[in-house]
Amino acid sequence: MKVYLQFLIIVILFSAGGFKFYDFSYSNEVEINKQYDSFKNGSIDNYSIEPTFEQKGVWTSSWYGPKFHGKLTANGEIYDQMSFTAAHKSIKFGTYFRVTNLKNKKSVIVRINDRGPYIKGRNLDLSKASALALGMIPKGVIKVKIEEVHFNELTSPVM
Repeated sequence: MKVYLQFLIIVILFSAGGFKFYDFSYSNEVEINKQYDSFKNGSIDNYSIEPTFEQKGVWTSSWYGPKFHGKLTANGEIYDQMSFTAAHKSIKFGTYFRVTNLKNKKSVIVRINDRGPYIKGRNLDLSKASALALGMIPKGVIKVKIEEVHFNELTSPVM
């Protein structure tokens, strides 16, 4: 009787689709190897894994830090002055920009996570870490070249 029940359970599982047998044939292995090789060489299906940059122009930028460190940003994060973030009055949170100091050509990539600056004539408020990387701390306000960073799904950072 015990053997009969075991046999019946196995038949029920197979008929209900409880066991799946996948085709691991040679042709599938070859296709997987081709995809891996194309990924290793920098692209999958002819798509580059490098981000693209869209020119946004020259903006006036300032920086903010110590007074706001540890407080909530407009998107609900805790502000960390030593992270590579920025504030803009209206651009969507999570947008990435490559910011380049026009005087010394230093660049940094920042993520928009706050609102501001609220001083007339300024377009972008950078975190202290971003300002340090760009060499703008002593000056305070500089002209910067702005490029929006577009990631494809393979290189998109987790947000």
